[in-house]
Order: sequence, then C-alpha cells, then structure tokens
Amino acid sequence: MKKLTLSVGLLMGVMSAKAQDTTCTYFSGKEVFEFNYHTNKVIGYDKQTSKYYEINLDYGDVLCLDFSDNKIRTRKVITTFFDGTTRQDILDSKNNVYYSPRGAVKILVGKPKFFNKL
Repeated sequence: MKKLTLSVGLLMGVMSAKAQDTTCTYFSGKEVFEFNYHTNKVIGYDKQTSKYYEINLDYGDVLCLDFSDNKIRTRKVITTFFDGTTRQDILDSKNNVYYSPRGAVKILVGKPKFFNKL
C-alpha cells in the first residue's frame, strides 16, 4: 500500500512539473492587454508605440494572441524559437485568435496594416 501511495504522489509531481502555462495577449488597434487565460483577469495594459510589440515566453509556455482590430487588417508576427530559428507570418487581425507554436521563446507582433496576403 505504501508503494501505491508513493507511486501516485510521484506521478502527480511529474505531471505538475511538466504543466505548461498559457498567457493571453489581446490586441485592439494600438492597445495591448495581457490577461490570465484561465480567469480572464487583466494582468497588464500597454500601448504599442514601436513597430513591433515584443512578448517573451518561457520554454514550454503557450501564448494566445487575440486580435480584435475594428477593420480588416493584417499583422506581421515574427516567432523566435529556442534554437534561434525564426518564422514570419502575416495573420488576419479582425477578430481572430492564434496560439504560439511549440518551442517559441519570443514573439514580435507588428502594428495593424492594410495589406493583402499574397
């Protein structure tokens, strides 16, 4: 019985150590809100004053990008992975939600632009 209790405790410890954290960043025009994904509590507010808004992640975390621009726009998103490689995406930003890929450690989100994807 002691081995069973120990095994269950060990399994719970391993599962909680591998748990990933999910944060959400909401973009509406130049306004940027960061909030807890599970409780919807606003953690921070900022304005996008530079060309790219930088979001840093811990390895294994997931970022939810919620775009809510009032007009049909696109945003350039540059994702940097843990091994130093980068990926660029042009994403629709009128009422769309995107999640970061596995291994992302830094994400740069550009200002909304009137640009058609080719």
